[in-house]
Amino acid sequence: MPIIKHILFPFDFSEQGSLAAPFVRAVASRYDAKVSVLSVIPPVWNAPPGGMPPLAGLDAPEHELAALLDRTLGKEFTGLVTSRLTDLGDPALKIIEFAHTQGVDLIMMPTHGVGGYRSMLLGSTTVKVLHEARCPVWTATHAEEQRSPAVPRTILCAVDDTPQTVTLMRWASEFSRQMGAALKLLHVIPPVSDALALPSEREMQEEMRQGARAKLESVQQAAWVEAPLRVAVGGIAETVAEEARQEGADLILIGRGLLPSPLGRLRSNAYAIIQQSPCPVVSV
Repeated sequence: MPIIKHILFPFDFSEQGSLAAPFVRAVASRYDAKVSVLSVIPPVWNAPPGGMPPLAGLDAPEHELAALLDRTLGKEFTGLVTSRLTDLGDPALKIIEFAHTQGVDLIMMPTHGVGGYRSMLLGSTTVKVLHEARCPVWTATHAEEQRSPAVPRTILCAVDDTPQTVTLMRWASEFSRQMGAALKLLHVIPPVSDALALPSEREMQEEMRQGARAKLESVQQAAWVEAPLRVAVGGIAETVAEEARQEGADLILIGRGLLPSPLGRLRSNAYAIIQQSPCPVVSV
């Protein structure tokens, strides 16, 4: 069950970071959670990330950054329990260290995929956090604009047939209830062949689809989760993204698990889903 009492919001003063702030506020308000805003100064041989301004005070950069942070995001988190922190080092490692040692329940961060070639890539910090974090990670839409409402109305949960699916369904059900959103479940199976125009191939595909539906409905009953389930055929990432568009989803939930693991086709496609999603994604 999602117990979210502490949210970590890594903030680098970029426009994408500022655009993520309303989403952080929405989740924190619904869960009455504390928000830790963390800004990390990278080593001097690295360029400052995002829109982080250059710091003049080389003797005490953390103090200067803390002063900048105090003047930022003031209105966005009014009324919430908020702490603003700074640190020196590799941003991804510091984010992960803070999350693991300070009891963080959810990390919320942008992907920084904006403009041209960068739109095809997740930021290196985001990739490291997704790979190493033990708690769920919220990532903003991988685009320059954030078109989804801060409080989601429809949540699409993409599920596979691994043992972790029961936990994911329950997490999605409780999170949707807490956010006041409608939950829809999606399972994607691969096409049996490239010749689905043939009646025999279509019949085989439908048998696979119905078999997958029966299996997922059994899992759904075991999880005690009531939500409409759709079984679609296609490539995982592109089908999840297209179904989200068709359903008007404001948020996608996926089971992240161990991203490099060969177990679970959905988990191995987590990065691609985040890249192609038309809305924010929570990787559980």
